[in-house]
Amino acid sequence: MTDIVDKQTRSRMMAGIRGKDTQPEMALRRALHVRGFRFRLHSKNVPGRPDLIFQKYRAVVFVHGCFWHRHTDCRYSTMPATRPEFWQAKFETNVVRDSTVRATLIEAGWRVATVWECALRKPDKIQATAANLSDWLLSNERQIEIGEQDARPY
Repeated sequence: MTDIVDKQTRSRMMAGIRGKDTQPEMALRRALHVRGFRFRLHSKNVPGRPDLIFQKYRAVVFVHGCFWHRHTDCRYSTMPATRPEFWQAKFETNVVRDSTVRATLIEAGWRVATVWECALRKPDKIQATAANLSDWLLSNERQIEIGEQDARPY
């Protein structure tokens, strides 16, 4: 199946996809900042350049897009109809890289949280996700993964 837009338009569209300071990430940062948490952003000194680094809690947070990082059983984790072999390889590479980075961080003594984009799509979910994450930061748990179904209502 051919692409529905020309090559230049597709290139411009793909160039517009940002890797940091995305809307879900910004929403989570605002919600955590209001709760009194202070953090570093995208440090080159921490493997994987996590979105948020809480040095005080020895914890890092990744805000993953459901599409790009393949959130399991998520309605936003769709497969493009064009060039499925390319996309499958790309997604597999992303998932393997995420897993490797997570293991490296845990081995280095960091606590790791993954917050999925679907948990940050609605204002009430943002607050619930921030509450879950703040509870996790204050606990001793090593890992947490927060998706749409995990964002508990308050």
